[in-house]
Amino acid sequence: MLDLVMTSLTEDKAEDIVQIDLRGRSEIADYMVICSGRSTRQVSALAEKLVERCKAETGHTARVEGKSQGDWVLIDTGDVVVHIFRPEVREFYQLEKMWLPAGSAATDR
Repeated sequence: MLDLVMTSLTEDKAEDIVQIDLRGRSEIADYMVICSGRSTRQVSALAEKLVERCKAETGHTARVEGKSQGDWVLIDTGDVVVHIFRPEVREFYQLEKMWLPAGSAATDR
């Protein structure tokens, strides 16, 4: 699932893609992926395409929150939780800082 998410976001030109390994740290998912879209329209389109690809590849329908607003979309695929932000919203919430251990860097792609 992580490879599918990363490939989809990369192909659709998501920006500043970061993956965070949550295994052993949280029961919500194995990985968290955080990325940005340049506009509300791109954020919504990235989310829509990812959900479509997940359904087509796995038969599983991911849960989605926030797609209609396009500022911050949360996609729960089960094993991977994806956050797609507009850059300003991402900077405000700074999820990477909350989830990464002190002094470590995220895995960029």
